[in-house]
Amino acid sequence: MGDRLRQIVVTVFGVALCLFTVIEINYPRLQPQSALALFIMMGLVICFLETPLHEKLKDWTPSRILDGVLALAVVVSCGYVVIQLEPSFSDYWAGGESLGDRAGSETRWDIAIGAVGLLLVLESTRRSIGWIVPALALVFVAHTYYCHASIEYDWPEMPGWMLPHAGQSAGDIVSTTYIQTLGVFGPAAAVMFKYVFLFVVFGAFLEMSGATQFIIDFSERVFGGSPGGPAKVSVLGSGLMGSLSGSAVANAVTTGTFTIPMMRNVGFQPHVAGGITAAAAAGGALVPPVMGAGAYMMLEIVEPNVTFVQVATAAAIPAILYYLSIWMIVHFYSRRSGQAERQDDGGDRKQLSKFEATVFIGALVALIGLLLDSYTPFKAVSGALMVIMVCTVFRRELPLTTRTRVFAILTFGVIVVANQFQWKWSGWLPADISSLLAPYQPDAWTDPSVKAITRRAVMRSLLKSAILGTTGLFVFGLCQRAWRPSMLQAMARAAKNGVSLVAASACVGIIIGVVQQTGIATDFSSVIKGVVATNLLLALLGIMICSIILGMGVPSVVCYLLMATLMGSLLGELGVIPLAAHLFIFYFGMMSMVTPPVALAAYASASIAKAKIMQTGLAAFRFSLVGFTLPFMFVYRPALLLMDKSKWDAWSAARDQGKLGEAATLLKEAQAAYAPWDELALAVITAVVGVVALAAGIAGFCRKEAGWLQRAMFLGSAGMLLYPELWLNVGGAALFAVSVVLNSLSPESPTSAPMQSPATARD
Repeated sequence: MGDRLRQIVVTVFGVALCLFTVIEINYPRLQPQSALALFIMMGLVICFLETPLHEKLKDWTPSRILDGVLALAVVVSCGYVVIQLEPSFSDYWAGGESLGDRAGSETRWDIAIGAVGLLLVLESTRRSIGWIVPALALVFVAHTYYCHASIEYDWPEMPGWMLPHAGQSAGDIVSTTYIQTLGVFGPAAAVMFKYVFLFVVFGAFLEMSGATQFIIDFSERVFGGSPGGPAKVSVLGSGLMGSLSGSAVANAVTTGTFTIPMMRNVGFQPHVAGGITAAAAAGGALVPPVMGAGAYMMLEIVEPNVTFVQVATAAAIPAILYYLSIWMIVHFYSRRSGQAERQDDGGDRKQLSKFEATVFIGALVALIGLLLDSYTPFKAVSGALMVIMVCTVFRRELPLTTRTRVFAILTFGVIVVANQFQWKWSGWLPADISSLLAPYQPDAWTDPSVKAITRRAVMRSLLKSAILGTTGLFVFGLCQRAWRPSMLQAMARAAKNGVSLVAASACVGIIIGVVQQTGIATDFSSVIKGVVATNLLLALLGIMICSIILGMGVPSVVCYLLMATLMGSLLGELGVIPLAAHLFIFYFGMMSMVTPPVALAAYASASIAKAKIMQTGLAAFRFSLVGFTLPFMFVYRPALLLMDKSKWDAWSAARDQGKLGEAATLLKEAQAAYAPWDELALAVITAVVGVVALAAGIAGFCRKEAGWLQRAMFLGSAGMLLYPELWLNVGGAALFAVSVVLNSLSPESPTSAPMQSPATARD
């Protein structure tokens, strides 16, 4: 396949992937499994055409021909699923039954095409994220087949520690993992489709609108003149960027392009500049309202079910503490390194663009407002995307004539009005609401009994119309020669950024399918529980180590999925609040982004800083050190997640005693309750002081430069403050106060001229 033809195909599939996701999610017309099959098909086609068999073979003609053949095979294998499921193709159904109705009695064609599809998923995942996840999938497949063969063909039995079970035949494995809805087209792919990829599209168009530049300019205006100003710009910029992107690597690349050169210009060593950027970028996936992909997986995995608002609310205080810690380390480190405040009159500060500020704030307000108004995440991000697209029409940097801009807005408005008129008469709304909406009667808004339902129905119909209008703007932009390059670039970026997630979710689906079908997760949890007995700390440490090791080779969302599937129930059995348990796993999946030797966020920032990868990774690890203590803090002290532990304990006790009715009532109370003020105040105050103490100990500076003894005292007080025992907290606060006094009274010491990392700075 020629390069030009390949790029055309990739562009077409990238545009189709973005448009299909926005339209199908908001206006579903296909069977759920069919929609996922098309979603994965487009992602894998892009993967095979963009990612070569091997980097050394990227220009070898036979290899590129093979890529085209594999891409065509993806179309066939995924298209087969669509044809065998959609009623429109019922004439082609084998035996007159749809694929879903043939569970357990699949045809030879079903199994053959399913087997090919599985091989394609494994290979595409290997190309996009490496061999670890495909290898894990093959291990699970081999395990379940061997268990089957040991019974069916008298193969030697597995020892008990390898968790033998009834197993599955080859045909059953293909059926479970590809043909039916547990595997490739299962929950993992559904979350990527319904939630994650829409946020990837949202981030790409936010960048197209220029709002990302506002984040950098705003951060520089806030902190540009303070000690270590450029580093603080990186911290604040990454927090704001991460709140809307949710990707550590994308965050590091986007903000690092601006902030790393700024840090180097004022004296930061390259690996330190890269480390600060990586540490700040890694926390972006922990910041509401968007967060990382794992947050959306929780909506499908956590039991009892949670809403996205509950997840975002629980994550708020830990996210603030994480960025506070990095900010304090940067501040102390900059003071110790001798960087004084820049004296300027503001003349060299960039003027904030009102337009870019409007886009950013408008998108953020729309996103948060819709989430708080109980709209689903995909509706909320679609509404925020509408704000971005409408605002982008007026962007001066966009080379559009006034006439074109007017036509663009008219296109949007006509679609919205036309659809509102259609819904008014088409009967899409229930009859009782439609009668209220028909003339939008003023009386309907004065009657308290119907005011709320009327407002909700009007808002829902307007949002649907606006989202369809946004799709019209997409098409309008693609048809306009001046706007087309920006649109294609944004869609191509979104598609390419999402390819690895699509492939990974499909491959993880293989593992999830095997695990759910065989029940091996329950056996695995039982074995681990037997090892740790009732020791929660040992279980937490084990999960932390496994998550970090696994996260070194796979995307954080994949790490979360695997660990949550295998060990999520274990923490629940040990008395941890379910959402807190999943956030614990999620956090350490993200911390793998800055944990050497494989720290992907550090790799990205090191390439921009032109620094050594390992030095950058170690610096990032130290700057983000509090991120490794926060999960333990909120597991033992759920008030940091705004949760009332006593109510959750009552629910857990009723559930364990089999009192289902009482447990259901207690669950509603626990989900609606917030932590008591005294518990919340104690948790937040000790955490904040502990974070400051930890930062002073790591940086070796508080009011003055600290020697080894004072650093040890700061670190000791931090440990006592962050441990959830009141008497230790009081002792830690006293030790911190003594440390500050001693540091203030110690003689001045000359600061070092060159900036050094926290690990190498001299005492």
